Amino acid sequence: MNEVFNTDGTKVAEMVSRMRSGDVRALARALSFVEGGGGAADALIEACREFAENSLRVGVTGPPGAGKSTLVDQMVRWLRQQGHSVGVVAVDPSSPFTGGALLGDRIRMQGFAGDDGVFIRSMASRGAMGGVTRAAADVCAVMEAAGRQTILIETVGVGQDEVDVIGLADVTVLVLVPGMGDEVQSLKAGVMEVADVFVVNKRDRGGAELVEQEIVAMQGLAANRDGWVPPVVRTVATTGEGVQELMETVRRCAVEKGARMVRIDGAAGLSAVRQDGLRLDHLGVAVKSIAGAREFYEALGLVVSHEETVEHEQVKTAMLPLGESRIELLEATEEDSAIGRFLAKRGEGLHHIAVHVDAIDAMFARLIQQGVRLASDAVRVGAGGHRYFFVHPASTGGVLLEIVGDAEPRQGGE
Repeated sequence: MNEVFNTDGTKVAEMVSRMRSGDVRALARALSFVEGGGGAADALIEACREFAENSLRVGVTGPPGAGKSTLVDQMVRWLRQQGHSVGVVAVDPSSPFTGGALLGDRIRMQGFAGDDGVFIRSMASRGAMGGVTRAAADVCAVMEAAGRQTILIETVGVGQDEVDVIGLADVTVLVLVPGMGDEVQSLKAGVMEVADVFVVNKRDRGGAELVEQEIVAMQGLAANRDGWVPPVVRTVATTGEGVQELMETVRRCAVEKGARMVRIDGAAGLSAVRQDGLRLDHLGVAVKSIAGAREFYEALGLVVSHEETVEHEQVKTAMLPLGESRIELLEATEEDSAIGRFLAKRGEGLHHIAVHVDAIDAMFARLIQQGVRLASDAVRVGAGGHRYFFVHPASTGGVLLEIVGDAEPRQGGE
């Protein structure tokens, strides 16, 4: 990281270090530098790139009066109950006199005062036609570097051509309300096509069913989205009703999109994209006998492509390709092995889920840095020469997660 000085002599590296240690004042100061622009801002943003893509970004958009701010408030409360640190980027309309944020979401979200786990930044749209300002991308990058696990991006009320939030967010939530009438029709040609999740807020009002029917009727617009059909969730933001379902849907969407999830690095007009190197690699299924289990899978039309015994793991494996992923059958070669003990305790069944990453060593180091509990003390070599490590179920919600990387190239390019 470059030891670059900003205008008042503070080192960029020192500021980033303070942010990552949880210093909220350092984060606030860094965001002020970023919004101010200039050489110091560029150096700071560049330093923050090292920690990019560590957060889940959720864009919340919709027409004025849909209850976006109240809903975001409830989403933050739910995330804090889960123990997550949260950043909120609230983009408001600009004052025609001062150019500043007109509504001020920080004023409306004062319930988190004194909670360092929540950091809220209000930004003026400054006339940006896409519902977000260009500086919002840089603000998100700084919040990521500061370790905010989830970043909620609330945009100014949008119209059909204001879809820039998709360039900042991993998952885009569109908030609608009963009684919109022709307003839903006017949104169809634009923002409704980029929504990953639809929310019908104020469901306690009459007409929520009609809005949902309108959304379902236009779902054909999303038919080209790699099989993900945006679900509809009903909420009452004032009471928090439906917020848990919404957040679970957002998380499921993020997982489903997986390696297909593309986030534009910046607001509209920037062409650079970055691709998450994550995809589902395989499901590991513990069985008493691979020979016996194969009969069922082969009856489904699956064919074993590779069998191997991994001596140091005391396990025999068989891989069955399934679309872009695989099913891995695991048979213990010794009773006192990981798979042998699993079978004795739980019987046959799902043993682990494996996710492939492009840079496994960097991922291993990142998870250790973040304090994630690992079930492996190092990156090891497994079946097919692929490198892997395991994440303990205590950190994943109850399932053993295997992180898989590519096999190391053989010496001499063989």
